Formats: sequence, C-alpha cells, structure tokens
Amino acid sequence: MLATTATAVPTGPEWVHEVKWDGMRVLADVSDGVTTLASRNGNDVTASFPELAGLGSGYDDLLVDGEIVALADGRPSFGALAERMHVKDRRRAERLMAARPVTLMVFDLLRLFGQDLTGMPWSDRRALLERLELSGPHWQVPPTHDDGPGLFEATRDQGLEGIVSKRRTAAYAAGRRSEDWRKSAHRVTHSAVIGGWRPEKDSPGRLGAVLLGVPDGEGGWRYAGRMGSGIAGRAATSLADLLAPLTRASPPFSDEVPRLDAAGATWVEPRIVIDTLSLGHTDGGRLRQPTYVGVRHDLDPEDLTDA
Repeated sequence: MLATTATAVPTGPEWVHEVKWDGMRVLADVSDGVTTLASRNGNDVTASFPELAGLGSGYDDLLVDGEIVALADGRPSFGALAERMHVKDRRRAERLMAARPVTLMVFDLLRLFGQDLTGMPWSDRRALLERLELSGPHWQVPPTHDDGPGLFEATRDQGLEGIVSKRRTAAYAAGRRSEDWRKSAHRVTHSAVIGGWRPEKDSPGRLGAVLLGVPDGEGGWRYAGRMGSGIAGRAATSLADLLAPLTRASPPFSDEVPRLDAAGATWVEPRIVIDTLSLGHTDGGRLRQPTYVGVRHDLDPEDLTDA
C-alpha cells in the first residue's frame, strides 16, 4: 500500500500519524521461523540485510510491512543505506553490517498465523502488531501520534523527512496508492531514471554529471534536467560502472535535450533509477538544483509511473 502526497496534514480523530522514514520499503515474510525480505518491486533482498534474519524468531508465520533505515549522524539517511541495498554476497553484507547496521521500522501487520489481515481496519491491525512486542536489536515498532501538525513540526525540527497520516478505518490495499495514507514531506525527493551522462570538464573519461528523465505520461521519458551535485568519488565510479553496459546511440527522451546539456553526452538505456533532492521544478518542468542521493536498487523504471 502506497501513500498519496498530501496538500495539508490531515486532522481529526479519524487520522493517526507516523514518522516518514528515509529508507527502503520492504515486506518481511516469516514462514517456519525463516525471514524473507522483498523490496517494493518484488526483489528478494534477504541476503543484503543479515541482521534482520532473527525478526521472526518468536513466530512461525507472519507478514509485516516496514522501512529499512540506516543512520548517519543520528538520523535516517537513504544515502547511508544505498551501499547496502545491492549487496548479494552474504559475507560482504556481514562486513558492511558491522560498519553500517540497519533497523527495520515495522508499521503494519498483514498476516499472522496464516490469517490474512489486510481486510481489517488499520486500528485492528495496529493493535495486533503492538501485542506481538516486536522489539529487537535491529527492528522495532515505532510509535504513532494523534497530533499530525505537531508531529510534522517536530520532524522538521529534528531533520527528519516528514510524516505519513493514515485513516484508522482503512483496510490495506496491497500494491495500490491510496488516499487513506497521505505523506507530508519537508523536502522534495524525486525518483528519476538516468538517460545519459557527461564527463568531468577536465577528465574526459570520468563521469561528472547525469541527464535525468521522468515519465512523460505516454510510456516514454521526459527530459528532467542535468545533475552533477553530489556525484563525486565513489558515487561517480559506481554510477559509471552501472551505466557502462547500457550505452546507446541516441537520447532515450521523448522531448529534445537542450544543446548545452547534450554536448559531449553518452546516452544510455533508462534502466537505472536514482533518488534526488531538489527545490521543486522550474517553469519548464526541469528539476530545480537537483542533488544526488543514491541509486534505488529497490525500484525499476516501471515503478516511477506510480511513484
């Protein structure tokens, strides 16, 4: 179940509010005590997060929805999480776990002891979730709040991403975006595909900026601007490695890329999804001053039509 963007924080007794975590959405499925983690696009990411293996140690069967977060300077950071998301080798994941541990913030209960709970109201699912007492070294059930505007201001003061407001009577609409869940963010995060890259000015062989695309509403990609901020060092090297096998002869965008941005560009198939922070959009629909956050290994380009 996905949240829509709120125009204002909902108020009233029918709403409850939670912190919006800057992380990776997963479903954690426990069967016979074995935990399997699936990303939003259905990929098995269990090997990437070995510290979550013990989540279901006290239960034979349950399915929970939550967000995996990694902390940087005491706050959740998607950038800090990015280096863990694509790791498939368990030994490497265990080494990274020691340096950059994660926590699963569990916020919904979808199945328990073989019973599908998705048709129940949120309030009933939440009551059952709290009774499970899922508290461990790398997982927790964060609290909910009745005062949405107050939580929104508190998360702003603490440098958090924002809040999610949920209707207490809402069933869980699996795989769908619903008005019963509404997100209010302090900063604008955009997911986009990379459709090309440009080299550094003084280093022709090194990636210095990427050219971004967003869905054009007709099955293609509209050019969304050039981004170089935040791309340097390991980030630039990692992106270059991902893009190298995707080279193509022409731009993948349905509209024309400005000559200034296209100069010297290497075009690539739009298969790599990244997150950016920006100041919104220009009048021409470009991202305003976008900054690189990280690669979304949990998203496919097709997911952006529902982002």
